[in-house]
Amino acid sequence: MNSRAAAGDRKRRPMEGPYMAEPKGAPRQVRTAAIASLVGSALEWYDFFLYGTAAALVFNTLFFPTFDPLVGTIAAFGTNAAGFLARPLGGIVFGHFGDRLGRKSMLVITLMIMGVSTFLIGLLPGYATIGVWAPVLLVGLRIVQGIAVGGEWGGGVLIVSEHAPDHRRGFYSAWSQTGVGLGFVLSASVFTLVQAVTSKDAFLAWGWRVPFLAGIVLTAVGLVIRMRVMETPAARQAAPAGKKARLPILDVLRTHPKAVLIAFGARIAENGALYVFLTFSLSYAATIGLDGNLVLTAVVVGMLAESFTMPMWGALSDRVGRRPVYLGGAIAMIVWAYPFFLMFDSRNPVLVFVPPRCSPGRARPGRSPCS
Repeated sequence: MNSRAAAGDRKRRPMEGPYMAEPKGAPRQVRTAAIASLVGSALEWYDFFLYGTAAALVFNTLFFPTFDPLVGTIAAFGTNAAGFLARPLGGIVFGHFGDRLGRKSMLVITLMIMGVSTFLIGLLPGYATIGVWAPVLLVGLRIVQGIAVGGEWGGGVLIVSEHAPDHRRGFYSAWSQTGVGLGFVLSASVFTLVQAVTSKDAFLAWGWRVPFLAGIVLTAVGLVIRMRVMETPAARQAAPAGKKARLPILDVLRTHPKAVLIAFGARIAENGALYVFLTFSLSYAATIGLDGNLVLTAVVVGMLAESFTMPMWGALSDRVGRRPVYLGGAIAMIVWAYPFFLMFDSRNPVLVFVPPRCSPGRARPGRSPCS
């Protein structure tokens, strides 16, 4: 075989690696999986982001009224953090059972858990009604949310990537992450609408509950869509072949500890910056006297820009590799951190719209660092 033929043969072969040679789904099923992952991810993250927005706007008043306003805000964001601390647990638990029982069933379960816990937050009495039990139950439900979304995010990306062809894995997997941005846009838009049609007192009394209660309807829609997705070819092949590990997480930690630590550290840096942009910016804007609706609208515009460009960056990672795309976003995150707060401190409405459109928290494969 001459060198040209050998090169052509290499191009036709699947990429090497333990996950690259797995069977793939039919084109129609790949598209169905991508759409279902997008919609399910958007609805689940709608529920998750509702809490962050409410923590910035109302939870300090309703659930921590005995605290100084600043301390109450810190406490509200502290309960928000409980959801993030629970996410790794959700990833481990649902990742384990996803390997053992299949991806699809775990995605259905996580969506149901998220929908119910969000609905219950909408029914939760405030501190004035049940005292200290109000913040305790709030934290408990937030932890349940965190466990659910921890299982959903990884599972959603995985079910698409296992259906997708090797040369389009980045593009199709990006659609699941696109749902994260759309989930925030949906949650922020609903909050903005409710604020616009209610007085301040009405919003604090009952208006803030509407987005949480409405989440149960969206959950039902998401369940119908997710039930249409077939189990991934890799999971179906593993079942009869007896390839299921008893403790998959231990196998990964034993065989790829360095890769796990690198990915873990990279996501900490990126997610930390992202949530400064998404939630802390709302509270910070109120502190410096900026109109809350202006900042919330700016964040919504930025997240829409992110969502529309996400597949483009995923496709680019298919062409140039994941590493260059991720490193480029990380550098943009570092460079943009200082100007982000300078523009906020200017209190100029035009400049306030710029940081969310070029956010440091958007650095990851399949995500535009500056849209």
